[in-house]
Amino acid sequence: MATYAERALAYAQRVVDGREIAGKFERLACKRYLRDLERQGTPDFPFIVNDRAGSRECQFIELLSHIKGEWAKPIYVDGRITYAKIRLEDWQVFIEYNLFAWVHMDTGLRRFRRSYEEIARKNAKSTRVAGRQLYLCFADHEPGAQSYSAATTGEQAREVFDTAREMVLRDSEFRQRFGVTVGRHDITAAHNASTFKVLNAEASTQDGLNVHSAAVDEVHAHKKRDLWDVIESADGSRSQPMISAITTAGKDMSGICYELRGYTIKVLEGTHTDETWFGIIFTIDEGDDWKDPKVWRKANPNLGISVKVDKLMAACSKAQATPSARGNFLTKHLNVWTNAGVAWMDMEYWAQCKDTSIREEDFKGEVGYGGLDLAEKKDFAAKAKVFERAGLYYLFVTLYHNEYAVQESSNAQLLGWVEEGYVKVNEGNLTDFDVIADDLRADAKLHQLEEVAFDPALSMYFARKLLDEGLPLVEIQQKAMYFTQVLLQLENLVLAGKIRHDGNPVLTWMISNLVVKKSKFNELLSPTKDREDDKIDGALAALMAFGRALGMEVSDEVQQGFVSL
Repeated sequence: MATYAERALAYAQRVVDGREIAGKFERLACKRYLRDLERQGTPDFPFIVNDRAGSRECQFIELLSHIKGEWAKPIYVDGRITYAKIRLEDWQVFIEYNLFAWVHMDTGLRRFRRSYEEIARKNAKSTRVAGRQLYLCFADHEPGAQSYSAATTGEQAREVFDTAREMVLRDSEFRQRFGVTVGRHDITAAHNASTFKVLNAEASTQDGLNVHSAAVDEVHAHKKRDLWDVIESADGSRSQPMISAITTAGKDMSGICYELRGYTIKVLEGTHTDETWFGIIFTIDEGDDWKDPKVWRKANPNLGISVKVDKLMAACSKAQATPSARGNFLTKHLNVWTNAGVAWMDMEYWAQCKDTSIREEDFKGEVGYGGLDLAEKKDFAAKAKVFERAGLYYLFVTLYHNEYAVQESSNAQLLGWVEEGYVKVNEGNLTDFDVIADDLRADAKLHQLEEVAFDPALSMYFARKLLDEGLPLVEIQQKAMYFTQVLLQLENLVLAGKIRHDGNPVLTWMISNLVVKKSKFNELLSPTKDREDDKIDGALAALMAFGRALGMEVSDEVQQGFVSL
């Protein structure tokens, strides 16, 4: 029988060689493992594989009992009740062996201190992570270990904890071996003061934590980053803590989960080095046909085991027949990040329109159309430009913000976007419209701007100054009368692959936030958002610019919404 080390290695090789159906990020995680094996113990990589440590944790989990599903039925042996033991699949061995086998060559302490694991529903993540937390709390030789199951709600936080609790209740040998008592809200080993608890989601009450391990469940549902930050900052006195973020995909691309996901991707792609961070993401790839059962394994490594193929087939059929069910199928069953269930744009197609090679300078002297969405305080200001060449439309959006708004923003990624140059930021608590005006003047010199649309409700004084200078600003009121045809036509252009944008992640986030509201009386469409924190300013500027670029094609009724100054 193959050892855990042999199984982890064979699995990684199958994935990298293409013999195991796998998505991009799963392949990158496996490539990282194989690469690290080759360089272990070198001056630049002072980590080695401790097979005993990795195998011990895997074996520990496989000595625990199933508590859910068809494997959890009691078995009677010689008049005694017992239960089937967990058997880790190869992909699960790969994760657990990675996390526990890698140690520092000098200190012997664990390499990985953080993990991000994103996987579709029904892939037994609660069972596996419950076993991991029991190991870290009671079998990791950590005196006074404090381990937690945490989530945004108490009910979700109990998902992993209650699984672990039931495992211990079913196993008298475990209770005797580790000297634990099982309470309603804790599992405790009094002899060494170690305890596993449910963590209250109110992060403000968590002062004084001394975390050895934590499983933060369904991180995509965390609207704020407080709980993660409190847990992550509470392990300073531990020599080898492990904090695990486990989640399915979500739709809030401004939250802490998407930030952790982005960080994980950078580590996997090698654009950022963090040897203490483990990450793996199971999801279908860009361009995959989500209706094709052949790609489902990418998001569901337990397909055919805990994930039943017939149930996925039924859910997929419903998603095809009922548009409102599609988002749920993609998010929960294929682990695809989507925004609001009634979001305007199909983000898969939007991603396919990205072209990072395009530059504004490439359109010197060419006819262009602009759009302005201006805000001084909490919202972004945005300037969009659209150019057309041979039936393709090229979009550029510049985003502006003020320093105070950036610091106060709930968007966990905003600071990173600013540092990477995707947002122009000025000092103070008001966005500097003079900077935008200077950029517009530069645009007018670089291109042949025909029209630049703006909303007079927000920028009348600003516009009048530029009009006096001869810039071609036109007044557009942001009403459904104007937006209806623009929303429909721009969506069709994206679906047809006739848009090119430079991939600005802030604009992509804003496009994903935009939700379309339909009037009950006249079928007109209005762009809006689900939450105040879901900014759409760049998307609105783009819509205004496209409205002018497509002006010859929109209906007479909509043309009446244009008011030229």
